[in-house]
Amino acid sequence: MDEDERLRRGSSFGAVAEAYADHRPDYPRAAVLWALGPSPGAVRPAAAGPAAGLRVVDLGAGTGKLTEVLLGLGATVTAVEPDPDMLGELRRRFPRARALRGCAEEIPLPDASADAVLCGQAMHWFDMDRAIPEIARVLVSGGPLAGLWNADDDRVEWGAGMQSIAREAAAPSLSRRRSEAADFGVDQFGLELFGPAERADFAHGQARTADSLVALLATHSRILVMPPAQRSSLLAEVAGYLASRPETANGAFTLPMVTMAVRAVRR
Repeated sequence: MDEDERLRRGSSFGAVAEAYADHRPDYPRAAVLWALGPSPGAVRPAAAGPAAGLRVVDLGAGTGKLTEVLLGLGATVTAVEPDPDMLGELRRRFPRARALRGCAEEIPLPDASADAVLCGQAMHWFDMDRAIPEIARVLVSGGPLAGLWNADDDRVEWGAGMQSIAREAAAPSLSRRRSEAADFGVDQFGLELFGPAERADFAHGQARTADSLVALLATHSRILVMPPAQRSSLLAEVAGYLASRPETANGAFTLPMVTMAVRAVRR
């Protein structure tokens, strides 16, 4: 997307902060541990959590979907988010996290103050030319920078059908994410500051009903910036499709997803 579109869509989430917190999926524990690097808790008491003692920045934290997992792993979390409404929702739900208003291009933290920087469903909103040196500044040598994205698994027939009905307004599909990842080079983060990037995929799923899945779709930026009549029409089409499918028409089901992660280590 061009810069104007990136800014317009990236600033659209605050208006639906509560719905975002209620309906957006979290991240698998295994994916977050991988993002933190090999054996992050190897020298830490197991009872304290596998990430105990790690100072982790959740960059572009939104309402705290990734923050919640990191806190559960025992990490000391600093959540950085530019949108005041999203940040307020995070503070309300996760008061144990340190929550700061800021952005990837200007992180309000001292040099070498983070053991890891993780970005959940956020890195594509960054101006990477400015963000990468800033992230490197706050990371200790040997600390990982990782991005995580949830993708709808369109290898499942009804999920592929929903993607077709939603016309790319839903979460990007697994096939689309993999196509994008094919263009992601080992030097994506700049080999002067970070080592070669690694990628990994993790199976994931979220308990949904047809109504809650439509509510989830309504928090995506493509839909948020649509004219109201177009938005309502598209969501009604998706609801009709879900009502027509035996997998989704009657009560609860699991939305099949894959969490895709990329990681590089600060030199």
